[in-house]
Amino acid sequence: MEDTKVVVIKDGKINSGNQEVVQERDHKFLTLAVKEAYKGVEIGDGYPFGAVVVHNDEIVVSCHNMVRNHIDPTAHAEVTAIREACKKLNRFDLADCEMYASCEPCPMCLGAIHLSQVKRLVYGAKAEAAIVVGGFTYYKGDVPSGIALYQKANLKIEEARGADAITAEQVFEKTNA
Repeated sequence: MEDTKVVVIKDGKINSGNQEVVQERDHKFLTLAVKEAYKGVEIGDGYPFGAVVVHNDEIVVSCHNMVRNHIDPTAHAEVTAIREACKKLNRFDLADCEMYASCEPCPMCLGAIHLSQVKRLVYGAKAEAAIVVGGFTYYKGDVPSGIALYQKANLKIEEARGADAITAEQVFEKTNA
């Protein structure tokens, strides 16, 4: 395999790293986000979405959708993770952090990710996977995607591929969003 260089955030600095190492790291944290999605559904807190915030290769928080638990339509996994990470780190700037989300974030979550200045976002399932089983029910027709807009705003966004994407999509099939 060719030794492709990619951007990795470590100790608040941008470094280049081996593609395989980054993929393994992304797999580890994305798997945790998917586990959070299952956990949220199992305990009845909300819908099958999970998010993990990482700082210096350490998990800051691992959260799931809390819409039902908090009776709050804004308590999506990503927003909940941002809120909890800011509290834990005692700051509202997450510029040296990364987020792993089990599914492509909705426009509200993308806005929150952008405002918190998360440097990198990796997501598993595409929004369409959630729609097929009843997720994103508030959209009629296509899900409006803000991905392109936010990539232009210096937020590095990456979609999971292969087994990680399939694993993330299975959350919706197995939990009937």
